[in-house]
Amino acid sequence: RRCLVAAESVLALGSCASFGGLPAAAPNPTGAMGIGELMAQGLVPRRMLINLPGCPPIPEVLGATLAHRVAFDRFPELDGQNRPRLFYGATVHDRCPRRGHFEAGRFAGSFDDEGARAGWCLLELGCKGPVTHNACTARSWNGVSSPIETGHPCIGCSEPGFWDRGG
Repeated sequence: RRCLVAAESVLALGSCASFGGLPAAAPNPTGAMGIGELMAQGLVPRRMLINLPGCPPIPEVLGATLAHRVAFDRFPELDGQNRPRLFYGATVHDRCPRRGHFEAGRFAGSFDDEGARAGWCLLELGCKGPVTHNACTARSWNGVSSPIETGHPCIGCSEPGFWDRGG
């Protein structure tokens, strides 16, 4: 005899599960979409949705979101994209280790110039940090650093449609 229990909620882990990610980029020949869109189209049952985007997602964000649910019998407060505000409430720019250079007007002009080697702001090299909500600069992207700390501008991977928006 089978026991069928419906999930109370769905955690979409990563940008692909949350918003479709790179597979959903134009022209999207496979029709890829995030779980929220699947729910909106009636293709999967509607449930409370918690999006934990990132490419890759940050393991501590998943662990802390689940721990919050266990400890407080509810999920953390969510933003308009169903992401926990605790981790996605501030922009990458807000917490950027290069923020002081931004404030001082020091911008790298290329990936190998003196400014880039000195850790200057990467905004002029396409950084999407000012419009990207994620904790990767506060919760180390890979447990050691973040893409920005290694000299790569933020590509905006935790935002809907990031690839088509110049990611």
